[in-house]
Amino acid sequence: MALSEQEDPIVREAYVMSHDYIAYVTGRASSRAPSKTAAALRNAGDELLEKFPIFFKRWPRLFQDVSEENACMYLIKILDEHFKPQKPNPSKQLTWSEILSIYVLAGQMAIHCQENGMEKILDSLPDQVGEYVEKLVCPVLKEKGGWNGFIIRYSKKESPETKVIKICCGTLLLLTVASIIYYVLKR
Repeated sequence: MALSEQEDPIVREAYVMSHDYIAYVTGRASSRAPSKTAAALRNAGDELLEKFPIFFKRWPRLFQDVSEENACMYLIKILDEHFKPQKPNPSKQLTWSEILSIYVLAGQMAIHCQENGMEKILDSLPDQVGEYVEKLVCPVLKEKGGWNGFIIRYSKKESPETKVIKICCGTLLLLTVASIIYYVLKR
């Protein structure tokens, strides 16, 4: 199903994330993410690529057999090899990092396709990723209560320095107001 056909908010968010993230990594996205979950995905993807750049240098070698005709199938094959166990294990739960890796891998495939003149695939790749997440991840997310855990885990956090500055400024403002009130009352 396409993004516009989704009524379930969990499934709809999966499609919004795939469309936004692929557009984001290929430079075709708007400046702001369309949702908190998409913003968290952008943040987590950037952090992952920044912290482990060596890991992502191997993708061009893995994608060397990709063509416009097989890119979506190739991506789904890689995802299936990693996420679908040979024997069903009902006790195994997907982790947030595994869900993140689905989107990051799709983003890397999109970048590879864009860099190799296969931009036409960028129109269908987000829906394929959305369908994959809908089938594999969304049923698990419905049990977890939705995407809130993903947002909590991967949203951009304030740095400790920023928190200290805010506390100091707030305290200074409070002391200033208290001093002014004291001065006015003493007059």
